[in-house]
Amino acid sequence: MNGTRADALKLAQGLVVAEIGKRNVEVAICPPFPLLEGVAAAIKGSGIHLGAQDCSSFEAGAYTGDVSAPMLKDLGCAYVILGHSERRAQHGENDALVKAKMTAAHKAGLKVILCVGEKDARMPEGPRRVFIKSQLLQSLAPSTSVENTVIAYEPVWAIGSGLTPSPEQISSIHAAIHGFLPAALDAMRVIYGGSVKADNALDIVNLAGVDGALPGGASLEAESFVRIVKAVK
Repeated sequence: MNGTRADALKLAQGLVVAEIGKRNVEVAICPPFPLLEGVAAAIKGSGIHLGAQDCSSFEAGAYTGDVSAPMLKDLGCAYVILGHSERRAQHGENDALVKAKMTAAHKAGLKVILCVGEKDARMPEGPRRVFIKSQLLQSLAPSTSVENTVIAYEPVWAIGSGLTPSPEQISSIHAAIHGFLPAALDAMRVIYGGSVKADNALDIVNLAGVDGALPGGASLEAESFVRIVKAVK
């Protein structure tokens, strides 16, 4: 929840000028709801996809304050982030609600970036995997396919803390997530999202099993975000 329209346009224009949408990398940016229309206009024709940070599980109705998936699609969104740790923690979103939102997003033609991850850095490896497996499988909608969903592993304890799991830990969990998925979804992309910065992106995104990144604070400046995109091989 950052930025005014002027801030968002400056950031979007910086990304367009850097031509990151024309690299052999898929790039999506997900600004807050009020900034979507302006950013959509700024990135038109750049190859950069537009996404939103959340959506309702309902298509329309008496749900004051909510934003539906068809509304996002109409604005030009290709993606929507669902199940982000901050939505789960601050708004009480459980796996069942995330699953319902995924169903609505897929029905509207949106691709979902589904976030999963543990809260406690001290959690032993076994319980960590059990937690992530449960959260992942309970959140996946029946409509999920390799084409319409990306999994984002975000260890909650790493977000905004400056802490990052070891490369071995990241690769291990990403491999585990692939193993948790049904066979038909094994080729689904699994990206990493826990304190991804320009300085560590190269080491993270080129690990075995890591198919990209979901930067948070590092995406608020064009220069750092561009560096992350350019780190992807």
